[in-house]
Amino acid sequence: MTIPPVDQIVDNALWADAAPALTVLIPFFGDDPVQLISELAARSQDLEIVLLDDGGKDDRLAERVADSVRALPAPARFVRLGANVGRARGRNRLAAEARGRHLLFLDADMLPDSPSFCADWMALITSENPAVAFGGFSLLRTPARPEHDLHRAMALRSDCLGPTERRQSPEKHVFTSNLLVRRDVFDAIAFDEAFAGWGWEDVEWAMRVSRHWPILHPDIPASHLGLDTAEVLSRKYEQSAANFARVVQAHPAIVAGYASHRVARMLKRVPGRALIRRGARLAALSRSVPVSMRAFAMRLYRAGLYAEVI
Repeated sequence: MTIPPVDQIVDNALWADAAPALTVLIPFFGDDPVQLISELAARSQDLEIVLLDDGGKDDRLAERVADSVRALPAPARFVRLGANVGRARGRNRLAAEARGRHLLFLDADMLPDSPSFCADWMALITSENPAVAFGGFSLLRTPARPEHDLHRAMALRSDCLGPTERRQSPEKHVFTSNLLVRRDVFDAIAFDEAFAGWGWEDVEWAMRVSRHWPILHPDIPASHLGLDTAEVLSRKYEQSAANFARVVQAHPAIVAGYASHRVARMLKRVPGRALIRRGARLAALSRSVPVSMRAFAMRLYRAGLYAEVI
């Protein structure tokens, strides 16, 4: 019988006696979260930080994170899983380690847009005690690189939205990259661990939550540094198709209003859609095509993938 690898836990000296109001939860798999946790801890106000290495094999990165956790001026715990468990299960594990009344999920490739980031979240907790709140997503601190031009253009169009736009579909514009959840809400509704690969587990979670609690959209943004190349983005969309099918099955009335679903349904009736899908992918990956056209082609490719599963 094969014995599974053992999980490892590193606590710093401040962890044992802390009773924080807010726990910041940071999963990673290959990304380096040290700058993020250093910025958070330097401006900490009654918070603790929990990190989770989801089965990564980079021993040097794990040791760097462990050393940083030990030196942080805020309570911190580092959990290194012996095997990868995936996005949903990993975040559920992070929540199980938390002691704060509110949980703030942040991806390891994020950085706060403002020095008052932590203070702004704490002020919202104090004034409104929100059940769920998504602070926003930006590229303010994201370096501009040619290989990321496509992802940047797509993110600016659909992800980097202000509070007013996000409030029009509160459950749709929820990402675990900058998501505040009250402890009792998460205890009642956790992430669905049946989701595999990349995509939709956070939006589906928000759909279930929105039936019972309001989802706020304050202006407390963080920058996403981890933009993908066109090739990586296309592979992520390929992974997301099965997850999209799960969402459609579970929440048909909500998804029916999404543009991605409407276009997928239209493509499903089109003869030769496999050729359209392949052509769209080739156009999206070609750097000789203008970025605006590449972005349209990538969205068409994604819709073509979804047309096969609905």
